[in-house]
Amino acid sequence: MFVNVRAVLFDLDGTLIDSAPDLGAAADKMRTDRGLPSLPLDHYRPMAGAGARGMLGTAFDMAPDHPDFASMREEFFVNYEARMTVLTRVLDGVEPLVNQLVQRHMAWGIVTNKASRFTDPLTRSIPLFRTAGAVVSGDTTPHSKPHPAPLLEAAARLGVAPQECVFVGDDERDIVAGHAAGMGTVAAMYGYLGVQSDTQAWGAHAAIKNPLQLLQLLGAP
Repeated sequence: MFVNVRAVLFDLDGTLIDSAPDLGAAADKMRTDRGLPSLPLDHYRPMAGAGARGMLGTAFDMAPDHPDFASMREEFFVNYEARMTVLTRVLDGVEPLVNQLVQRHMAWGIVTNKASRFTDPLTRSIPLFRTAGAVVSGDTTPHSKPHPAPLLEAAARLGVAPQECVFVGDDERDIVAGHAAGMGTVAAMYGYLGVQSDTQAWGAHAAIKNPLQLLQLLGAP
């Protein structure tokens, strides 16, 4: 159990929302536009937390060092921007968790590697997120996770010391960033998890199998 926690920060994709259907559809459209067969969502879902890199890797086995990666990434971005709220939904348990944090007068925020061109309209479209005291995107600071800078920026916006924050995420880079920022870390085992899905190896202070389990780690209100 964590003590003296004044704020909770969350990763976005796979931690607060299930965006895999829209991310996967944006990449899959690129396949079908090229006459390639569609892939099932289950192929895309594990890598949804890795954004364009994960989606293009799944759809085309394309790595960031591929000469066409930049142009393909922008095509993916355009596809995703056109449909990013069609099937995306808040994960089960997140709404009552956020409501409990608000009732406890505990500050909370979002720290994602998603670019602000997507983060801002997406979070604005979800009424639940209006109580977030900070929304930090992958391009808000000069560095993105696993660098601690975005987490430290979020803590500063909330007016809370880093050591009074807990960071929850479903990727190893979230835990690395949390440790580097001096925060408590929680692995969201219900999320996308990425390639390195052995959450025990991440070294998080705690792990949860559903969002509401976080309340037990925060103790009594």
